[in-house]
Amino acid sequence: MAGPRLHVLEAALGTTLRNLCTAASAPAYGFGPMPPLPTRRVVVTGLGLVTPLGVGVRETWRRLLAGESGLRQLREEDLPEAQRSALASLPCRVAGIVPSDQLDDACRRYGLAEDVRRSSRFMMLALVAAEEALVDARWYPGAAAAKGPVGDAARRATGVVVGNGMSCTTEVAEAGALVAAGRGRRVSPFFVPRILPNMAAGAISIRHGLQGPNLAPSTACATGGHAVGDAFRLIQRGEAEVMVAGAAEACVDAISLTGFSRLKALSTAFNTAPTQASRPFDAARDGFVMGEGAGVLVLEEMEHAIARGVDIYAEVRGYGLSGDGHHITHPHPDGMGAALCMQRALAGSGLAPRDVAYINAHATSTPTGDAIEQAAILSLFTEQTAQGQASHASTDAAVAAAGSHAGAAAAGVAVSSTKGATGHLLGAAGAVEAAFAVLALRHRRAPPTLNLHRPDPPLLPGLVGPAAVDLPPGRPIAAMSNSFGFGGTNSSLLFATAG
Repeated sequence: MAGPRLHVLEAALGTTLRNLCTAASAPAYGFGPMPPLPTRRVVVTGLGLVTPLGVGVRETWRRLLAGESGLRQLREEDLPEAQRSALASLPCRVAGIVPSDQLDDACRRYGLAEDVRRSSRFMMLALVAAEEALVDARWYPGAAAAKGPVGDAARRATGVVVGNGMSCTTEVAEAGALVAAGRGRRVSPFFVPRILPNMAAGAISIRHGLQGPNLAPSTACATGGHAVGDAFRLIQRGEAEVMVAGAAEACVDAISLTGFSRLKALSTAFNTAPTQASRPFDAARDGFVMGEGAGVLVLEEMEHAIARGVDIYAEVRGYGLSGDGHHITHPHPDGMGAALCMQRALAGSGLAPRDVAYINAHATSTPTGDAIEQAAILSLFTEQTAQGQASHASTDAAVAAAGSHAGAAAAGVAVSSTKGATGHLLGAAGAVEAAFAVLALRHRRAPPTLNLHRPDPPLLPGLVGPAAVDLPPGRPIAAMSNSFGFGGTNSSLLFATAG
């Protein structure tokens, strides 16, 4: 046995000497090399949801799995008073609205009634979701019982990344009308704080006294995905122990509906059948349905969570970002941006495409985007199959053979878009759907795609239709959540079962 051990020692000594020689011969530059960054493991310990399906994780998840819809016809009272006369002229008169009675109850339960006067709607949705997530995680750094050195340390180690995609078109329009009419003194002194995209993050931080990193991405419909991913990186790199992460959106008004209608992005064929209007991947899809809501996840360094004895939903394993570099509203026809962010989420995660059992797709119910995302997902498995065959054939032959096997590989992956039930929550979508991906792992159930009856194109054999399906039992599995935004910004999150 001495021989192999000696060989290992000689190799290690040789490597050390080479490194020393290289360091000695390298020219000095400034203060020298940066210290290595930590790569800590990050888990999900709390969830909070405010969606058109309901306020709260339990109600939202129950209705989602049951195949219920949160979409309905718009009513005059859903719009700001000054915009109600425009309802009849809107091309799309379907939306996903948070149930007002449930939201009011949650505000009272969490003691948020006083915040309503000085906060815009997206801020309130975020505050409610954050309260539920923090209670779920059993993390109360701002509570009176947490005063003192231990509480101070907890607050400094806890940060917030909660974004917003569209800000407050209603607030801006109402203030603009007052100014144009010479009534500027009637503009609320809270006007500016209410429209800033970072104010949901600010409000959560202020309410709980959180002094860790505080930021608010605003990357259109990829905002929620970027917020969760950025929070993951901050903990992974040692800049925080706990992060409150997510996004909120509340801009269902005549201005936003008109703007998206002018882009021909919204569904207009189902105004009298609102629950059928959002139909991702289906041949009859004709555009997305706007919704409002918020999703918040509590992320935590794994050892910190284990030491607290808190329940762990899932582990965050990867985060991928990319840009299309193509068009302000349309994805690249080859789906390269979507494929790149999925590949980058897997890179460095220790997982392979075959480990992914579920993908919560971005698919918004638009004719072009849904088809491109299907092709991008399929390419992920085409590449895996080609790499697996490359050692037995030429590269060209492997890629050709992969085309016939990729469908079989992708058949093991359930793919659904929960926007069939919630509509498209714009900036909040990625955070809400990240929570859905985590819950899918927790319960080993892939939620349905409402109104998917005839896939077009029928590329992915694992597309989940109007009924939820079981995920593989008895082994570790992973789930991916995709979010893509105007401007060609893309994100993909990778979660894995805990334990």
